[in-house]
Amino acid sequence: MHIEPGLVDGAKIWLSYATAAGAGGYTLKLAANAIHDRGAVSLAARSAVAAALVFCFFEVLPHVAIGVSEVHLILGSTLFLIFGAAPAAIGLAVGLLVQGLTVAPFDLPQYGMNITTLLVPLFALRTIAPMIIAPGTPYVRLTYHQVLALSTTYQLGIVAWVAFWAFYGQGFTIENTVSVALFGGAYALVIAIEPLVDLAVLAVAKTLAGVGSGMMFDRRLHETA
Repeated sequence: MHIEPGLVDGAKIWLSYATAAGAGGYTLKLAANAIHDRGAVSLAARSAVAAALVFCFFEVLPHVAIGVSEVHLILGSTLFLIFGAAPAAIGLAVGLLVQGLTVAPFDLPQYGMNITTLLVPLFALRTIAPMIIAPGTPYVRLTYHQVLALSTTYQLGIVAWVAFWAFYGQGFTIENTVSVALFGGAYALVIAIEPLVDLAVLAVAKTLAGVGSGMMFDRRLHETA
Protein backbone atom coordinates (compact mmCIF):
# COMPACT_ATOMS: atom_id res chain seq x y z
CA MET A 1 0.00 0.00 0.00
CA HIS A 2 2.98 2.28 -0.37
CA ILE A 3 2.00 5.74 -1.54
CA GLU A 4 3.95 6.41 -4.72
CA PRO A 5 6.55 9.24 -4.57
CA GLY A 6 5.16 12.46 -6.01
CA LEU A 7 1.51 11.54 -5.47
CA VAL A 8 1.33 14.26 -2.81
CA ASP A 9 3.75 17.13 -3.40
CA GLY A 10 5.74 19.11 -0.86
CA ALA A 11 3.18 21.87 -0.50
CA LYS A 12 0.52 19.41 0.68
CA ILE A 13 2.54 16.74 2.42
CA TRP A 14 2.34 18.63 5.73
CA LEU A 15 -1.05 17.01 6.33
CA SER A 16 0.61 13.59 6.52
CA TYR A 17 2.77 14.83 9.37
CA ALA A 18 -0.33 15.86 11.30
CA THR A 19 -2.19 12.60 10.69
CA ALA A 20 0.89 10.53 11.52
CA ALA A 21 1.37 12.48 14.75
CA GLY A 22 -2.22 11.76 15.71
CA ALA A 23 -1.82 8.07 14.92
CA GLY A 24 1.44 8.00 16.84
CA GLY A 25 -0.15 9.66 19.86
CA TYR A 26 -2.95 7.10 19.94
CA THR A 27 -0.40 4.30 19.59
CA LEU A 28 1.39 5.63 22.66
CA LYS A 29 -1.90 5.56 24.56
CA LEU A 30 -2.47 1.94 23.55
CA ALA A 31 1.11 1.13 24.53
CA ALA A 32 0.64 2.67 27.97
CA ASN A 33 -2.49 0.58 28.49
CA ALA A 34 -0.65 -2.55 27.34
CA ILE A 35 2.22 -1.90 29.75
CA HIS A 36 -0.23 -1.45 32.58
CA ASP A 37 -1.99 -4.68 31.64
CA ARG A 38 0.90 -7.03 30.76
CA GLY A 39 4.13 -5.16 31.46
CA ALA A 40 6.78 -3.51 29.30
CA VAL A 41 8.67 -6.74 28.55
CA SER A 42 5.59 -8.40 27.07
CA LEU A 43 4.79 -5.34 24.97
CA ALA A 44 8.37 -5.10 23.70
CA ALA A 45 8.52 -8.80 22.84
CA ARG A 46 5.22 -8.83 20.97
CA SER A 47 6.04 -5.59 19.17
CA ALA A 48 9.44 -6.89 18.06
CA VAL A 49 7.94 -10.05 16.57
CA ALA A 50 5.18 -8.02 14.92
CA ALA A 51 7.75 -5.62 13.41
CA ALA A 52 9.78 -8.51 11.99
CA LEU A 53 6.64 -10.00 10.47
CA VAL A 54 5.62 -6.66 8.96
CA PHE A 55 9.04 -6.31 7.33
CA CYS A 56 8.57 -9.78 5.84
CA PHE A 57 5.04 -8.93 4.69
CA PHE A 58 6.41 -6.01 2.69
CA GLU A 59 9.60 -7.59 1.39
CA VAL A 60 8.99 -11.35 1.16
CA LEU A 61 5.32 -11.80 0.34
CA PRO A 62 4.20 -11.01 -3.23
CA HIS A 63 3.40 -7.36 -3.93
CA VAL A 64 2.66 -5.46 -7.09
CA ALA A 65 2.14 -1.83 -8.09
CA ILE A 66 -1.42 -1.29 -9.28
CA GLY A 67 -2.95 2.12 -9.88
CA VAL A 68 -1.92 4.73 -7.34
CA SER A 69 -0.07 2.42 -4.95
CA GLU A 70 1.24 -1.07 -4.27
CA VAL A 71 -0.94 -4.00 -3.22
CA HIS A 72 0.49 -5.92 -0.26
CA LEU A 73 -0.75 -8.75 1.92
CA ILE A 74 -0.31 -6.80 5.13
CA LEU A 75 -2.33 -9.10 7.46
CA GLY A 76 -3.27 -6.34 9.88
CA SER A 77 -6.16 -8.30 11.37
CA THR A 78 -3.82 -11.28 11.92
CA LEU A 79 -1.40 -9.12 13.89
CA PHE A 80 -4.28 -7.69 15.93
CA LEU A 81 -5.70 -11.10 16.84
CA ILE A 82 -2.38 -12.69 17.74
CA PHE A 83 -0.49 -9.85 19.45
CA GLY A 84 -3.08 -7.20 20.36
CA ALA A 85 -3.69 -3.65 19.18
CA ALA A 86 -0.64 -1.92 20.69
CA PRO A 87 1.98 -4.45 19.52
CA ALA A 88 0.33 -4.58 16.09
CA ALA A 89 0.46 -0.78 15.78
CA ILE A 90 4.06 -0.58 16.97
CA GLY A 91 5.01 -3.47 14.71
CA LEU A 92 3.47 -1.81 11.67
CA ALA A 93 5.22 1.49 12.41
CA VAL A 94 8.63 -0.03 13.15
CA GLY A 95 8.51 -2.62 10.38
CA LEU A 96 7.64 0.02 7.79
CA LEU A 97 10.38 2.34 9.09
CA VAL A 98 13.01 -0.40 9.00
CA GLN A 99 12.03 -1.22 5.43
CA GLY A 100 12.40 2.44 4.48
CA LEU A 101 15.77 2.80 6.18
CA THR A 102 17.25 -0.41 4.77
CA VAL A 103 15.79 -1.25 1.37
CA ALA A 104 13.41 1.50 0.27
CA PRO A 105 14.76 4.94 1.23
CA PHE A 106 12.67 6.51 -1.53
CA ASP A 107 9.60 5.69 0.60
CA LEU A 108 10.75 7.67 3.65
CA PRO A 109 9.23 11.03 2.51
CA GLN A 110 5.87 9.23 2.28
CA TYR A 111 6.26 7.61 5.73
CA GLY A 112 3.65 9.87 7.35
CA MET A 113 1.05 8.98 4.74
CA ASN A 114 1.93 5.29 4.77
CA ILE A 115 1.87 4.94 8.53
CA THR A 116 -1.44 6.80 8.76
CA THR A 117 -2.83 4.47 6.12
CA LEU A 118 -1.72 1.43 8.12
CA LEU A 119 -2.58 2.51 11.64
CA VAL A 120 -5.92 4.30 11.42
CA PRO A 121 -7.68 1.24 9.92
CA LEU A 122 -6.15 -0.83 12.74
CA PHE A 123 -7.69 1.53 15.28
CA ALA A 124 -11.03 1.21 13.48
CA LEU A 125 -10.66 -2.57 13.64
CA ARG A 126 -10.03 -2.38 17.38
CA THR A 127 -13.16 -0.23 17.79
CA ILE A 128 -15.54 -2.53 15.94
CA ALA A 129 -14.07 -5.83 17.19
CA PRO A 130 -16.33 -5.87 20.30
CA MET A 131 -19.34 -5.43 18.01
CA ILE A 132 -18.34 -8.49 15.99
CA ILE A 133 -16.98 -10.73 18.75
CA ALA A 134 -19.26 -11.59 21.65
CA PRO A 135 -17.90 -10.93 25.15
CA GLY A 136 -16.16 -13.98 26.55
CA THR A 137 -15.20 -15.42 23.16
CA PRO A 138 -11.52 -16.30 22.77
CA TYR A 139 -10.14 -15.36 19.39
CA VAL A 140 -9.25 -18.98 18.60
CA ARG A 141 -12.99 -19.68 18.43
CA LEU A 142 -13.80 -17.06 15.82
CA THR A 143 -15.76 -18.07 12.74
CA TYR A 144 -14.98 -17.35 9.11
CA HIS A 145 -17.63 -14.63 8.97
CA GLN A 146 -16.17 -12.89 12.01
CA VAL A 147 -12.61 -12.84 10.70
CA LEU A 148 -13.94 -11.78 7.29
CA ALA A 149 -15.63 -8.79 8.92
CA LEU A 150 -12.42 -7.87 10.75
CA SER A 151 -10.25 -8.23 7.66
CA THR A 152 -12.69 -6.31 5.48
CA THR A 153 -12.74 -3.45 7.97
CA TYR A 154 -8.96 -3.19 7.94
CA GLN A 155 -8.44 -3.55 4.19
CA LEU A 156 -11.26 -1.18 3.24
CA GLY A 157 -9.71 1.33 5.63
CA ILE A 158 -6.43 1.06 3.74
CA VAL A 159 -8.18 1.53 0.40
CA ALA A 160 -10.07 4.55 1.74
CA TRP A 161 -6.90 6.23 3.00
CA VAL A 162 -4.97 5.55 -0.20
CA ALA A 163 -7.88 7.03 -2.16
CA PHE A 164 -7.88 10.06 0.13
CA TRP A 165 -4.16 10.71 -0.41
CA ALA A 166 -4.52 10.22 -4.15
CA PHE A 167 -7.42 12.65 -4.52
CA TYR A 168 -5.87 15.08 -2.04
CA GLY A 169 -2.62 15.10 -4.00
CA GLN A 170 -3.77 14.84 -7.61
CA GLY A 171 -7.42 15.87 -7.63
CA PHE A 172 -10.45 14.18 -9.18
CA THR A 173 -9.11 13.74 -12.68
CA ILE A 174 -10.30 10.83 -14.81
CA GLU A 175 -6.84 9.28 -14.87
CA ASN A 176 -6.47 9.53 -11.10
CA THR A 177 -9.96 8.17 -10.48
CA VAL A 178 -9.29 5.16 -12.72
CA SER A 179 -6.00 4.50 -10.90
CA VAL A 180 -7.73 4.62 -7.53
CA ALA A 181 -10.45 2.26 -8.80
CA LEU A 182 -7.84 -0.20 -10.08
CA PHE A 183 -6.06 -0.17 -6.74
CA GLY A 184 -9.29 -0.66 -4.81
CA GLY A 185 -10.39 -3.51 -7.06
CA ALA A 186 -7.06 -5.28 -6.60
CA TYR A 187 -7.53 -5.23 -2.84
CA ALA A 188 -10.60 -7.44 -3.23
CA LEU A 189 -8.14 -10.32 -3.61
CA VAL A 190 -6.46 -9.40 -0.32
CA ILE A 191 -9.86 -9.31 1.41
CA ALA A 192 -10.53 -12.81 0.06
CA ILE A 193 -7.18 -14.22 1.21
CA GLU A 194 -6.65 -12.63 4.63
CA PRO A 195 -9.56 -14.34 6.48
CA LEU A 196 -8.24 -17.73 5.36
CA VAL A 197 -4.80 -16.82 6.71
CA ASP A 198 -6.41 -15.66 9.97
CA LEU A 199 -8.29 -18.93 10.39
CA ALA A 200 -5.16 -20.96 9.66
CA VAL A 201 -3.12 -18.97 12.19
CA LEU A 202 -5.88 -19.23 14.80
CA ALA A 203 -6.10 -22.98 14.23
CA VAL A 204 -2.40 -23.27 14.99
CA ALA A 205 -2.77 -20.98 17.99
CA LYS A 206 -5.58 -23.18 19.32
CA THR A 207 -3.11 -26.04 19.65
CA LEU A 208 -0.87 -23.79 21.75
CA ALA A 209 -3.44 -23.06 24.43
CA GLY A 210 -0.87 -23.80 27.13
CA VAL A 211 1.09 -20.67 26.26
CA GLY A 212 -1.94 -18.45 25.80
CA SER A 213 -1.25 -16.52 28.99
CA GLY A 214 2.45 -16.05 28.20
CA MET A 215 4.10 -12.81 27.18
CA MET A 216 4.20 -13.50 23.43
CA PHE A 217 0.47 -13.51 22.64
CA ASP A 218 -2.52 -11.31 23.30
CA ARG A 219 -4.35 -12.61 26.35
CA ARG A 220 -7.68 -12.63 24.51
CA LEU A 221 -6.30 -15.14 22.00
CA HIS A 222 -7.09 -18.04 24.34
CA GLU A 223 -8.80 -16.43 27.31
CA THR A 224 -12.28 -14.98 27.65
CA ALA A 225 -11.21 -11.48 28.66
